[in-house]
Amino acid sequence: MDDALLRKHYPFKSRFLDIAGHRLHYIDEGSGEPVVFVHGNPSWSFLYRGLVSALSPAYRCVALDHIGMGLSDKPGDDRYDYTLERRVADLDALLRHLSLTKGLTLVLHDWGGMIGMSYAVRHPERISRIVLANTAAFMMPPGGLLPWQLALARSALGALLVRGFNAFSAGAARFCVTKRPMSREVRSLYTAPYGSWAERIATLRFVEDIPMREGDRAWAFAKATQEGLGGLASVPKLVLWGERDFVFDAKFLSEWRRRCPEAEFHAFPESGHYIFEDEPEAAARLVKGFLAAHPAAAVR
Repeated sequence: MDDALLRKHYPFKSRFLDIAGHRLHYIDEGSGEPVVFVHGNPSWSFLYRGLVSALSPAYRCVALDHIGMGLSDKPGDDRYDYTLERRVADLDALLRHLSLTKGLTLVLHDWGGMIGMSYAVRHPERISRIVLANTAAFMMPPGGLLPWQLALARSALGALLVRGFNAFSAGAARFCVTKRPMSREVRSLYTAPYGSWAERIATLRFVEDIPMREGDRAWAFAKATQEGLGGLASVPKLVLWGERDFVFDAKFLSEWRRRCPEAEFHAFPESGHYIFEDEPEAAARLVKGFLAAHPAAAVR
């Protein structure tokens, strides 16, 4: 990775926490009410650079890279269990390490939704606000189908494409923005952490861990999260949605509306999955307004 280019677009101090012998990378910027950013696949905390820059003058912004992602270590299967449950345990370990156990605002995207909401339903007393963006914390909604791109990635050929050619990360950087294409520099930083077969293990394991049917490894844990969402009904929620997302499509947005009618919804018809790339100014404005309208101390 080009260090000068990284500093240009991601001007934050890198910090690390040892978790069972693996270095988990995170940033911790600003002070005040804590805002915790949880990314999905195949992105990393770089996704949140604009929001962190916008919010850190008034809030404490913590964004992690999951093990196997971003600037964190990328161990093999023999040294790390790439599962949803382990991701939630890692998030919990980081927040306990930072003594962040109350008044938390979660900002969640893609797989970060299932990870963050799994944490939230198990620790509702710690959560003050939630921001959801093109994500899910429930099973496939009625009528939903796994997109062919993800179905391919779960096949033997797909595994070769993902780990041999970085197809998932490179494809996402090009096709998950629909309004504001990434510059070559920004695209390169999205994909740089996944420069070899070994470094792409998590981008594949995340896809393989999607719970599609009972008996899948993540099914029971994800089902418990789905069933616990009602316990967060009193927590203020902001939902930002790029409507041209071919993975988290209109069925997922409808399911959020059904499950969380109390939430504040903002949909962007021309924007895609990487909503924070397509709508950086609007996202920052809406998140700032939402946080100001729901002070953490007034919620819990």
